[in-house]
Amino acid sequence: MLKEFKEFISKGNLIDFAVGVVMGAAFTKVTDSFMTNLINPILGLATGKDLSANFIVAKAGPNVGAGYTSFETAVKDGAVVFGLGGFISTLISFVATAFVMFMIVKAYNKMKAPAAAEIGAPPADIQLLTEIRDALRK
Repeated sequence: MLKEFKEFISKGNLIDFAVGVVMGAAFTKVTDSFMTNLINPILGLATGKDLSANFIVAKAGPNVGAGYTSFETAVKDGAVVFGLGGFISTLISFVATAFVMFMIVKAYNKMKAPAAAEIGAPPADIQLLTEIRDALRK
């Protein structure tokens, strides 16, 4: 059983998967920072309010008082709140991540494609042997 475990761990696919997970986690942090530090302030300048601060109170909590100043305050008070700004921010982050991953996969596939095209036609003797094999099968 230990030998099987060693073989499983040492396979390249598992290592590639682990590297992919670590890179994905790092990329998620970069995307979150991009949204928080660049996109949200730009949208805030355009709308006059921070995007992540946009929320709608569906049902107020017991200590509503003069209203809620932030999404977190409303949630702590027990209010039913729709965090539209946070959702839109997460959605934009997802689309940005998906687009970057699409571009990476597209570039990777483009780099792999010429290798398959370089193979070309087999040599004449191999073609002749293939024709003989196919004729004998008939």
